[in-house]
Amino acid sequence: MEVMERGMVMARSGIDIVQLGVGEPGFPPPLEVVEAVAAAVRAGHTHYTDSRGLYALREAIATDCERRRGVRIDPERIVVTSGSSAALLLVCSVLLDPGDEIIIPSPHYPCYPNMVEVCGGRSVFVPTAPVDGYQIDVDRVGAAVTPRTKGILVASPANPTGAVQSAEVMQALSALGVPVLSDEVYDGLLYDGVTNTSPLGMSDQCFVFDGFSKRYAMTGFRLGYVIAPGSAIDALVRLQQNLFISTAHFVQTVGLTALAQGDAHLEMMRQAYATRRTLLVDAVRGLGLSVPVTPTGAFYVLADARHLTRGRDSLALAFEILDRAHVALGPGRDFGEIAEGFLRFSFAVDHDDIVRALERLARVLPEMAAGVR
Repeated sequence: MEVMERGMVMARSGIDIVQLGVGEPGFPPPLEVVEAVAAAVRAGHTHYTDSRGLYALREAIATDCERRRGVRIDPERIVVTSGSSAALLLVCSVLLDPGDEIIIPSPHYPCYPNMVEVCGGRSVFVPTAPVDGYQIDVDRVGAAVTPRTKGILVASPANPTGAVQSAEVMQALSALGVPVLSDEVYDGLLYDGVTNTSPLGMSDQCFVFDGFSKRYAMTGFRLGYVIAPGSAIDALVRLQQNLFISTAHFVQTVGLTALAQGDAHLEMMRQAYATRRTLLVDAVRGLGLSVPVTPTGAFYVLADARHLTRGRDSLALAFEILDRAHVALGPGRDFGEIAEGFLRFSFAVDHDDIVRALERLARVLPEMAAGVR
């Protein structure tokens, strides 16, 4: 966010900045969703709802879950939230007492440890490696489990690596006897025939986080949900009532439209991302950066740029690239110590923006590699 925000300041002064560091679809939401917003407001969907979310939406989410994951879920196990981040915050608040632990495979989404810490917990990081395709080492996770472990937080597809965990890994994690907290917000954005596996159906103690931001390009709508064990629902709802009351009524109504009519838009985006992924991976490698693993999900490329750091951290490197090439990238340090020296590129942005960024980087990165100021 620091790199993005400095880029915004530069843009206000008239400098053309290409933003490749932010994890947000460059596409608009489906047209049906856009039209449904005005219709929902005109219909008076502007009041509080059940704190758990509209029952019709929870039913639709349960149906979508069965279609995508092959598991039928009782709508009473679903709590609709203001984005999946709010869902994760609610679950961490329920699970954690001061000093409790959440195991997080790394590289990881930067907000995970912050969520754990603000709830009084401690993050225990288990590294994953490019040589294994960033698959989680279940034995290492098992060795990290202690009596204070309250969950294993897994993202599949993952930010920033684009890794998709295998069914065998998810099954083995579910068998450890610790709740799996599965962030599946990028599910549906998959490539090369890869399929995603959810712990739903493997354990009755798992929590699944999902939402509409990435799959339907609805980031600003702030619409997410958690599928939780029945034993946790009462506590989650009480927290929801006190912290958020309910998710915006008209946004929930629009979510029904996205689930009913958004699949064609999703497939259009997925195909476009697949093309941009190939363009970006090939070009980044051509620029002399190593991309050890081609992502099979989400919309990120994590590239090794350690040869450019010259004793600096990746944030300083990202700032220099922003200043010299006018391209904003994600510094690897945000994604855990193991990703220091890496840079995250997003291919969710417009195709022409990717091309412009690559042209600029092709002029600047060789100079940086040679130590030319």
